[in-house]
Amino acid sequence: MIATLDLRGQTSTSSELLALIPRATVDVTAASAAAAMLIAEVRQHGSRALLDQAERFDRVRPASLRVPQADIDAAVAALDPLVKAALVESIARVTASSAAQVPASQTTHPADGATIVQRWQPVARAGVYVPGGKAVYPSSVVMNVVPAQVAGVTSIALASPPQAQFGGSVHPTILGAAGLLGIDEVYAMGGAGAIGALAYGVDDADLEPVQVITGPGNNYVAAAKRLVRGVTGIDSEAGATEILVIADATADATLVAVDLISQAEHDEQASAVLVTDSADFGEAVVAEVGRLAPLTHSAERVQTALAGPQSAVVLVDDLERAADFSNAYGPEHLEIQTADDDSVLARITNAGAIFVGPDTPVSLGDYLAGSNHVLPTGGQARFSSGLGAYTFLRPQQIVRYTAAPLADVAERLVALSNAELLPAHGEAVAARLERP
Repeated sequence: MIATLDLRGQTSTSSELLALIPRATVDVTAASAAAAMLIAEVRQHGSRALLDQAERFDRVRPASLRVPQADIDAAVAALDPLVKAALVESIARVTASSAAQVPASQTTHPADGATIVQRWQPVARAGVYVPGGKAVYPSSVVMNVVPAQVAGVTSIALASPPQAQFGGSVHPTILGAAGLLGIDEVYAMGGAGAIGALAYGVDDADLEPVQVITGPGNNYVAAAKRLVRGVTGIDSEAGATEILVIADATADATLVAVDLISQAEHDEQASAVLVTDSADFGEAVVAEVGRLAPLTHSAERVQTALAGPQSAVVLVDDLERAADFSNAYGPEHLEIQTADDDSVLARITNAGAIFVGPDTPVSLGDYLAGSNHVLPTGGQARFSSGLGAYTFLRPQQIVRYTAAPLADVAERLVALSNAELLPAHGEAVAARLERP
């Protein structure tokens, strides 16, 4: 079911490890051409293109793109009490962790009469995307909306694919989560077209463009986010989910197996990777996966994901090499289950979120840990971070000088401006010094 990659006895450079990493054959790059076409349709034809795309991909044509407030209110009222309680608890925990991500304003004084204030300013408007294909993700509503609200964003538009089962509206559980958070601007639109609509706006739907787009999705959503970056900000290209587990012979093979399966159930393109220094343990996990995968609700999807080129059991000589492999991979989710978790953790530099110890499954982070589950995929954790309040904040420097400290730096400033062949820069300072 799941392939084995034996790297024992090999000393690989970072570039060689990158070439060995198991990845899905359909990645963000491969999806870019199709995503660009869908965005172009939305820019040219507006609402009609979005409705046509819904009919084509979601098998339903919504009565309207924007979900009426009455439907949102009804969805809140209809939430299962236990689901509602879980969402309320998740909101509280993510709010607390997001608040810790908002930097305080700082002021420095380079000289008497000179100040530089570093402040963090939220964007005015954000767009959040909540997937709605093979599963239902009210948790993603929480993970996207709460950090934006904590950051101080005052206008939030939420997009999620229309559901044929619910007459072309957004899934009611997603609507209920949005209602709990006070979101009243919800659109029944999905995929790359929805990302284009959020980025460029849709005049005939009264949808104004946003400054930042966040949220997970499939490879087409991730490709669309890459294409609109520059027109609008994005959090990261959160495509098909990934889990990488570093485990040694002291770990529980059943726990590792169920964690691999838990992420494989997201999508056929999901990646599930075990890195271990014990061949016997690797075989035990493969056996447990083979036993448990057919028993799960989405068995066919799980087995497709685990049999794909993006999933593997990787054998290494020791846990140092395991950490090196993980850093080259840059997993969305990293679990560490070893005899000395902290030693392995100390060597980790690249990961979206890290789950340490046998009682900290990725599933906890997906729902109620308090951490955010919108994380970079496809190796992008090597240079980008997961979603947080900081995603919606921009650092701004406010500079204020009086005449005396300006005069103090004038001679050196003029020298630098002349050295750069930009004398007018120095002249702008000199003009101030010549005033009465």
